[in-house]
Amino acid sequence: MGVVKERFRVKADQLSADVKEILKEHGDKTIGEVKLSQIYQGMRGITGLVTETSLLDAQDGIRFRGYSIPELQAKLPKAEGGDEPLPEGLFYLMLVGELPTDEDAQHMSSVWQRRSHVPNYVFDTIESLPETAHPMTQFVVGIMALQTESQFARRYAEGMSKKEYWDATFDDAMDLIARLPRIAAYVYRRKYKNGKHIQPNGLLDWAGNFAHMLGYNDESFRELMRLYMTIHADHEGGNVSAHTVHLVGSALSDPYLALAAGMNGLAGPLHGLANQEVIKWIFEMRKEIGSDLPTKEQIEEYVKRTLAEGKVVPGYGHAVLRKTDPRFEAQMEFGKKHMPDDPLVQTVWNIYETVPNVLGSIAKIKNPWPNVDAHSGALLVHYGMVEYEFYTVLFGVSRALGVLASLCWDRALGFPLERPKSVSTRLVKLWLEGKEEIWGD
Repeated sequence: MGVVKERFRVKADQLSADVKEILKEHGDKTIGEVKLSQIYQGMRGITGLVTETSLLDAQDGIRFRGYSIPELQAKLPKAEGGDEPLPEGLFYLMLVGELPTDEDAQHMSSVWQRRSHVPNYVFDTIESLPETAHPMTQFVVGIMALQTESQFARRYAEGMSKKEYWDATFDDAMDLIARLPRIAAYVYRRKYKNGKHIQPNGLLDWAGNFAHMLGYNDESFRELMRLYMTIHADHEGGNVSAHTVHLVGSALSDPYLALAAGMNGLAGPLHGLANQEVIKWIFEMRKEIGSDLPTKEQIEEYVKRTLAEGKVVPGYGHAVLRKTDPRFEAQMEFGKKHMPDDPLVQTVWNIYETVPNVLGSIAKIKNPWPNVDAHSGALLVHYGMVEYEFYTVLFGVSRALGVLASLCWDRALGFPLERPKSVSTRLVKLWLEGKEEIWGD
């Protein structure tokens, strides 16, 4: 058994015992009340999931195992000569619950390197799609083609014990994370670079090698990928991609099937596709205004016109956060360090100084502040990655870290099939008239 797998097993056994004791003593206690509006409006605010890897606070933003993003930037291991955290270290933290040493992060890099081989038939399957297919479509098809490698599916078919579910899930998770950058880079080079593919460099870290396979060898771009892969990795369990992986995994679908389902959720414009919508909106604004660096006054007028047309300003607002997303701030600091004079990046900052005031004047808008998507595209464009349809694939590679770490915990803690109760509007009406009980089993 590998070093990290053994550490995870020990932690999982401890927490599993704790959970059993909590349920034994407090299982009948009520943890909240559900409003009728919540049932009809996306279940916002209903506490109904356990996610060990991260927690989202409306005021503090995301915390990974209790650590904020600035703390992660300071405490997680870094590549030699680099300033940004290694995603390998974040995955270790989410999985084991302890800050990794430099040796732990290097060990994770080497393990993923050894597991990174992608069979040729996966590439052949992607090649069967038209090049015009959206990058997320090609990415998900690649994941599904790779599903034949699932150790969980094989061992389940052979009759493995429930006690071994976590073990097979762990191995699938490690294999997937190791191979996803190769698949994503293949999709990028196929669609945008005339199929001129770049072989992996085993001497680089996970995110650095991803940047290399994409075709970007500027060290600061590698640093951006390390930061990007870290801050997009997880956002507690209720977001669409994380919840979908958890839900599909609860049916004991193997991690490949569960991750593919989650990536299909990430591809929605109200979730991961939003980063594509942001940069598209900025490009359209600059074209209409006729300037690469619109003034704040011009931006304000364009925003008001966007709202008047019944459209949203992409990249602003969040279902939970009530302040500027710390992930936006981390990217803004990266921009100030590496590209302070870039007109597109400066436009993002001018939008930041303009939009919250406009949105804040609208009573129904609870959060006028930017989220993670408001900045990421401008950083990528600076390095020449102008193909904004691909941005969600980058998000997907990162998000796999969090959802697969969480899936390991789901199986280690023996979480059952997820099956919430639903009601019909007819039953709701009868309940409001006092004729029916709505909260049955």
